[in-house]
Amino acid sequence: MTITETERLIIRNWRKTDRDLVFEINSDEAVMEFFPFRRNRAEADAFFDRVHSMIAETGLGFYALEEKASGETIGFCGLARVDHLEPPIAKGTIEIGWRLAARYWGKGFASEAARALLALGFEKLGLDQIVSFAVHDNTRSTSVMERIGMHRVAGGDFDHPNVPDTYPHLKRHVLYRLTADEWRVGR
Repeated sequence: MTITETERLIIRNWRKTDRDLVFEINSDEAVMEFFPFRRNRAEADAFFDRVHSMIAETGLGFYALEEKASGETIGFCGLARVDHLEPPIAKGTIEIGWRLAARYWGKGFASEAARALLALGFEKLGLDQIVSFAVHDNTRSTSVMERIGMHRVAGGDFDHPNVPDTYPHLKRHVLYRLTADEWRVGR
């Protein structure tokens, strides 16, 4: 099921053939630098099953990104409900997030996919706002947030409750937001 397309990407639900890529991303030290865990094959398959089912059931989730030129799945980007962080993020708020295989970094794919999904969220889904958050030091992700027009929420930094205390350098997160009105003005 195709969600939307960009000039270079097909944004779609996952296919069984994407399982290897999901494992690659979730076990790669560079990709997972700002996460307190790496997923083994069984955990990556469980993650795959969850996101595939979520998209099929709700239309929201972390969608597969397929590069049109090569037909390869390169990572994911998506819109998902944040129901596990109240507070500081209200239940039901929609977040945008992404993760790409390292060999596809630096080519603008995350920003391209995120812009298309912001348009989907604001134009078709009628969302009032979309948020994103990342570890404070994750400048790769926060740079994408800024490139797509999001702004850091003043006073919005928080300690992520799901990050174990044994990883203090990964607890502090920054919160970014874009409202529908801001998005319309920025287009």
